[in-house]
Amino acid sequence: MRVAVAGASGYAGGELLRLLVAHPEFELGVLTADGSAGKTVGEVHQHLAGATRAAGKAGTAGAAGAVGLADRVFEPHSALKEADAELVFLALPSGQSAPVAAELADEVAIVDLGADFRLADSQAWDRHYGGIHAGRWVTGLPELPGARPLIKESRRVAAPGCYSTAAILALAPLAAAGLIDTSDVVIVAASGTSGAGRTLRIDLLGSEVMGSVSAYQVAGAHRHTPEIEQALDEARGKTGPVRVSFTPLLVPMPRGILATCTAPLASAATDTAALRQALAGFYEAEPFACVLPEGRWPATAAVAGSNGAHLQVAADHRAGPAGRAVVVAAIDNLGKGAAGQAIQNANLMLGLPETAGLTSIGVAP
Repeated sequence: MRVAVAGASGYAGGELLRLLVAHPEFELGVLTADGSAGKTVGEVHQHLAGATRAAGKAGTAGAAGAVGLADRVFEPHSALKEADAELVFLALPSGQSAPVAAELADEVAIVDLGADFRLADSQAWDRHYGGIHAGRWVTGLPELPGARPLIKESRRVAAPGCYSTAAILALAPLAAAGLIDTSDVVIVAASGTSGAGRTLRIDLLGSEVMGSVSAYQVAGAHRHTPEIEQALDEARGKTGPVRVSFTPLLVPMPRGILATCTAPLASAATDTAALRQALAGFYEAEPFACVLPEGRWPATAAVAGSNGAHLQVAADHRAGPAGRAVVVAAIDNLGKGAAGQAIQNANLMLGLPETAGLTSIGVAP
């Protein structure tokens, strides 16, 4: 099955290419990147210099056969209109996916890694992004209740953001079980610098980041806040407030997210065992979500390079009248938080095994 990638020169796009070139069922078609159009994949993504597997348009390598991935040339986004692809991945900045998607034929399946189609609330979109609200597609987080059938039947899927994925995976099982009060959710999540993309910025220079941890977009200003609230509201299956206080942290590492999520317990009688039972039961059959043994807490290094999510939970009865649930989740922001999750969705949409081309096992040390 041939797939195309728009925005293939970014970090998420590069991770898509790394995973797709080894996918057992996908062939890489058109690769676009307006800012890097005319450059080869190997020039932009040095880690793919050895990717010699034939990928995409054949015939330009003469007697050697099809062009290897590293020698493929990025094309402008306009090339997608004529792309012969069954599915297109959109790895584009916020606000750029909707115009590109509008140019693609209805029969072409699309997985959007960007924000354009994540939110149902137009006011939330206007508050955090601005511009035209393009509407909402099916949410591409297969682990959510009822999500898989919708993803399988859809031709348009919007993968949630990296922070959102970690926080939703941590909190949705407890919200669905009615074990937490969602009106006072507090999330502090640390992310590596690749989450900010490849655009040159002074605050992301090595000299600014190394040896420093900093908070940014605090007090509900981060764009993933409404995504988290939307998912928790739907996971509960009942009315009532969902309020999230989210503080993101930038830490001096290239990739990974560690999200510490807390919420008041709905009952003082709920203990750690009950919380673990709810979390473990929710993810019992999931190929990529792993609830760690009691007492072992997630670490970003353990999921690096994978589509896995590591989770742990405990009850803190010293915090508040009923106590608070403390859930920690670790994911690779470029894996389960972006490219890996996009491929997981694509597999479902095209009738392939959900785990094809993916692993839950990280790279260590």
